[in-house]
Amino acid sequence: MKKITFFTIFFLQLISFGFAQVSSQAKGFVGIKGLDLIKPNGEKLFIKGINLGNWLNPEGYLLLLKNNADSYRLIDQTFKEIVGEAVTDNFWREFQQHYVTRADIKYIRQTGMNTVRIPYHYKLLTDEPFMGYASKKHGYGVLDTVIKWCKEEGLYVILDLHDAPGGQTGINIDDSYGYPWLFVTEQHQQQFYQIWKETAKHYRNNKTVLGFDLLNEPIASSFFTKDTAMLNVQLDNLLRIATQTIREVDKNHLVIVSGSRWGQDYSIFKDWNYDDKLMFTCHRYHCDTTEAGIQDFLDYRKKFNRPFYMGETGHEPDEWIASFNRMLEKVNIGWTYWPYKKMGNSTSMLNIKEPENWNLIVNYAAANRNSFKLIRETRPDQVLIKHALAQLIENLKQKNCPVNAGYIKALGMKP
Repeated sequence: MKKITFFTIFFLQLISFGFAQVSSQAKGFVGIKGLDLIKPNGEKLFIKGINLGNWLNPEGYLLLLKNNADSYRLIDQTFKEIVGEAVTDNFWREFQQHYVTRADIKYIRQTGMNTVRIPYHYKLLTDEPFMGYASKKHGYGVLDTVIKWCKEEGLYVILDLHDAPGGQTGINIDDSYGYPWLFVTEQHQQQFYQIWKETAKHYRNNKTVLGFDLLNEPIASSFFTKDTAMLNVQLDNLLRIATQTIREVDKNHLVIVSGSRWGQDYSIFKDWNYDDKLMFTCHRYHCDTTEAGIQDFLDYRKKFNRPFYMGETGHEPDEWIASFNRMLEKVNIGWTYWPYKKMGNSTSMLNIKEPENWNLIVNYAAANRNSFKLIRETRPDQVLIKHALAQLIENLKQKNCPVNAGYIKALGMKP
């Protein structure tokens, strides 16, 4: 009787374990096996995608604005000086509405891509003023809508916190005040953890979301040489705590972490086995298109035995794109190129046509405006600028954007 009871219990436990394994696989989330991402059906997933840059984290250079208007905060300030707060806020609301639409997501999928990376400003998911709104409910609504479109088209989504509280890079790309205050300010760190915990809780059951890219291109180390060692230690700690915070509410999604020095230095990671769904993202621009151009990433990948994926690259002629992309595919590094749309040239999937009189905004942004007197004397005609802003909204719509067919073909996709 005792033997029967023992074997019965053992058998039931075995069945229970089997059901647990099946249940875990049936969740439908992407997992990790060595250097590969594995779909729920057991097939390998190789990321082929694009960044929806400039949509929810406006950057000046993508709109031909430089110098004094190269981040969202400075662009916003420039527009408000010319046409006022109300007109500017309305412009940003229309910008959000039309920059990425259902038509854009459908087109991206038609080219053959399988993933989009969505860079966004942390303020989108807070009640702080941002792009004409001050509502995290609105921000989650924007993400929910585009993720729904991606689900309908069969695209995975990577959520990328591109601009963190306090700034993680210290230059224009994180919309900061010139230093990565995130790593030295407790208040910013706690807000960072809270945003990721809320985000993970909100999307914990969403199978379209591939993973959470915790922090874009942290620490512009060449600008903060004397602080680099300290900042690197803080980055490692921050990413570890953020991962643990996410796991309190979401054990399903991939956590994607970046090295320091704009996502290029991975020597900061002394331990990377604290989470079984952790992978790495690397960024590289303007490099050799052979394996030599990313040999450091390949060496780190071998050491870590975790997937690496090229979260950003691009801004190059078609010939470079084709050569670099074939190399990435050869060495099993997936990719999301930067960006989907931009103004002024063909190094993106779609080109936004420059509006009439846009040069007036470019010139004003570059001018000395350090006093109200200079603002008044330099300000261009408001009617012309309002027309230019309205024309930009029309020009950035997918149906009005010229397709850069050569660029898309260079990616191995169909225009």
